[in-house]
Amino acid sequence: MKKFCFCLAVLLVVLMLLAPCFCPWARLKDIASFKGVRGNQVVGYGLVVGLNGTGDGSNTEFTIRSIVNMLERMGIHVERDRVNQVKLKNVAAVMVTGSIPPFARIGNRIDVLVSSIGDAKSLLGGTLY
Repeated sequence: MKKFCFCLAVLLVVLMLLAPCFCPWARLKDIASFKGVRGNQVVGYGLVVGLNGTGDGSNTEFTIRSIVNMLERMGIHVERDRVNQVKLKNVAAVMVTGSIPPFARIGNRIDVLVSSIGDAKSLLGGTLY
């Protein structure tokens, strides 16, 4: 029985050594592809404040809600009956889009595009939150 097991083990080793000879050769670059590196698109929502009277009009509901939510997060509570008294002439709701380049690191600067969602006339001179 020991001879049989030994012969079987030797046969398996020989087959394993000869197995690559029976397989067709293929280069890795012929059977695989590398997708490559790419940038990542980012999208965000924000408020631009400090506009000189060129912000959203008074009927822009989502800008009012955004201001109230921002103030709530900062610890300033706005009563429900006073929400309609929020003035928007110096604030605009915006979408922020950009692309983070491949291999970007913490602290790298990226170019972004800030676009008004409401009816703001200009975003010049404002600060993005």
